[in-house]
Amino acid sequence: MFLYQFLDMQNLALAPWRSFARMAQQTLHSPFLPIAHTDAGRTLAAGLQIFERSTCSYVKPAFGLTKTKFRGEPINVEEHIVHSTPFCNLIHFTRTAGNPEISEHISKDPKVLIVTPMSGHFATLMRGTVEAMLPSHDVYITDWVDAKMVPLTSGYFDLEDQIEYLMQITQLLGTETNIIAISQASVSVLCAVSLLAAQEPPFAPRTMTLIGGPINTQNQTVALTEAAATQSLSSLRSSQIQMVPLYYPGAMRRVYPGMMQLLDRMSMSMDRHITEQVKYFQHLVRGDDDAADYHDAFYDEFLAVMDVPEEFYLQYVERAYQRHDLANGSFVFRSAKVDPKAITETALLTVEGEQDDLSPAGHTRAALDLCTSLPASMKQAHLEIGVGHYGVFSGRKWRNNIQPMIHKFIRTHCSDSA
Repeated sequence: MFLYQFLDMQNLALAPWRSFARMAQQTLHSPFLPIAHTDAGRTLAAGLQIFERSTCSYVKPAFGLTKTKFRGEPINVEEHIVHSTPFCNLIHFTRTAGNPEISEHISKDPKVLIVTPMSGHFATLMRGTVEAMLPSHDVYITDWVDAKMVPLTSGYFDLEDQIEYLMQITQLLGTETNIIAISQASVSVLCAVSLLAAQEPPFAPRTMTLIGGPINTQNQTVALTEAAATQSLSSLRSSQIQMVPLYYPGAMRRVYPGMMQLLDRMSMSMDRHITEQVKYFQHLVRGDDDAADYHDAFYDEFLAVMDVPEEFYLQYVERAYQRHDLANGSFVFRSAKVDPKAITETALLTVEGEQDDLSPAGHTRAALDLCTSLPASMKQAHLEIGVGHYGVFSGRKWRNNIQPMIHKFIRTHCSDSA
């Protein structure tokens, strides 16, 4: 009940100790201090750094994408918010090149909308997704707002509101849009595209790529799906939902706190996270700065969390994990039936990770069976071997295997692409 107050008080109480740990680290890293060159000194410094990082609060990181390259030529990148609502900002990564030939070429690149999941992490967790797409695509991304920062006077936001918003921005971006949906967003995007295909066919996107999403969770059970399916909504409401304290802009709003989402998610793979912390400690002691920096960068993103509105969370759990509305053909949006059979002009690609413990193989591929009006030539499935949930949209295999395949898929189905 008092999760926010407890965590905020804990953060304040530990602040002096974190300051001491930082100063002690600086001292132990001094080349003029003899102990700095010993195993004992490096071990103590590593322990202090782990203490500091384990007790601090993580804020929303920046995308920090200011440059990319095309055919070796540098391209400047700037972020612009092109559409804003209380619960989401639509960001456009505009690209400018000094070379006129390159500038003309990139102006013809396919338009891509990356729809991020509204499941506790900020859009910046998809930085690697954006970075890999930037050289050859005109990239937009949804940046969901932390619910505790949204005043209660701004109203509510549930799953149907998210679907409606996605329909609006897809129409805003125009007829040649390609959508990439990640994790939770796969459900909302498939619904939005189905509705556009039925109601506004000219605005249906050219391609739709669904990555690691729970389209049909009935064919394979994991810890997440079992927990979501077996708990009643009233039980989830009493155990997971908190009220935002008065000292936040979203005071009195009922939310599923990001910290609780993070703890739930980490508990499903705690052994792996403990192993990573041990490896991190060893990297620090050995002075392996590159490996330690990589660890820091990942966990700076992973541990930065945002709250989700109560109504969104409960409606999503009910429809995706308990009633399986999409898979059962019973999904209703604003009294209109959502029917993926209406999709006839949007090519569909599904991407899954072999080791995904949140949306295992089969959950996302189920979308292909629902879109029965699409010919086989417009449907494709990919299973990436050796990656988990986060590896399907970031990391080495995303850059080397998955992104090039998505790039080819988009170009194949966009007649005007260069």
